[in-house]
Amino acid sequence: QVKLVESGGGLVQDGGSLRLSCAASGRTFGNYDMGWFRQAPGKEREFVAAIRWSGGATYYSDSVKGRFTISRDNAKNTVYLQMNSLKPEDTAVYSCAARAAYRLSFSPSDYDYWGQGTQVTVSS
Repeated sequence: QVKLVESGGGLVQDGGSLRLSCAASGRTFGNYDMGWFRQAPGKEREFVAAIRWSGGATYYSDSVKGRFTISRDNAKNTVYLQMNSLKPEDTAVYSCAARAAYRLSFSPSDYDYWGQGTQVTVSS
């Protein structure tokens, strides 16, 4: 079992920045690939970014590529999402997720563990 707890969400103006954190506990964090997803009201859950267990590879959705950066610190059991140049359309609940290390995936169904989410609101 892996427990995930997100933090760092909040209200920011158009063009601003936020850094989300996801702290993991339970099984060995370094054995898991990690992903960030988001869900806006009335919309389906959307892939944002993913990172391999080693941090050696990352994958982004086209909508955030060049603006968001995913990273991890296995010594701290934490994965991060640095979000720059935020837009109102980035407003959503952001959740981190873990899957046993295999290959990067953008499909929510491939992930085994989920956090409760943190709200990000970007005002225009």
